[in-house]
Amino acid sequence: MRNTSGLRMALSLALATPDDRSLLIALAVADSPAYAPSNGGSSPHDDNDPEASRLRALVDLAKEGDAEAFGQLYDHYVSGVFRFVYYRVGSQQLAEDLTSETFVRGLRAIQRFNWQGKDFGAWLTTIARNLVADHFKSSRARLEIVAETIPEGKVTVASPEQEVLALISNEMLFEAVNSLPNEQRDCILMRFIQGMSIAQTAAALGRSEGAIKQLQLRAVRSLAKTMPEDAR
Repeated sequence: MRNTSGLRMALSLALATPDDRSLLIALAVADSPAYAPSNGGSSPHDDNDPEASRLRALVDLAKEGDAEAFGQLYDHYVSGVFRFVYYRVGSQQLAEDLTSETFVRGLRAIQRFNWQGKDFGAWLTTIARNLVADHFKSSRARLEIVAETIPEGKVTVASPEQEVLALISNEMLFEAVNSLPNEQRDCILMRFIQGMSIAQTAAALGRSEGAIKQLQLRAVRSLAKTMPEDAR
């Protein structure tokens, strides 16, 4: 199964929820741990979360030159970074290359990383986002979306709207995503494909959490308008 369930869920909510206030609430509920797709990332600022504490300790060790610690960070974050890059460039080989370069640059710059207002996974995603932008600027490559098998998140929502959405191919869905304005597109990819939290997405895009919620709302509404008539 392809990792589009989070995005399809958000679209089904948009199609079933006519007013924006209710949709904001519905998206917030869907973002709870019971529904949200997992990206293997914990917030490093949650002192009560053992995994978050482990990640923070690994970052601190990596900043001191511990290669093994950086290797563990790579293992933790590589899947999420790859998903984000892949759905931007549409090529597995190129996504693998850019993901590798993301971690190479991250390793070179890790001593400059600080926790103030920044999540490590969001910091890596910012590097990846810049690499993707540089790629398209330098090559003027035409984005082509291809269907690949990528591990599925754990979102499941049963509704008539989602049944219709299930008939829409990934190619059509991501063509619609990539027609969005840049920030809306990256917000959608980070939130529903990469599985980043509101806070992590805000850190990666340099926006407030409130701004990300509004950006997400506008993007989901815009995508819903592109869906087939029988889904609306």
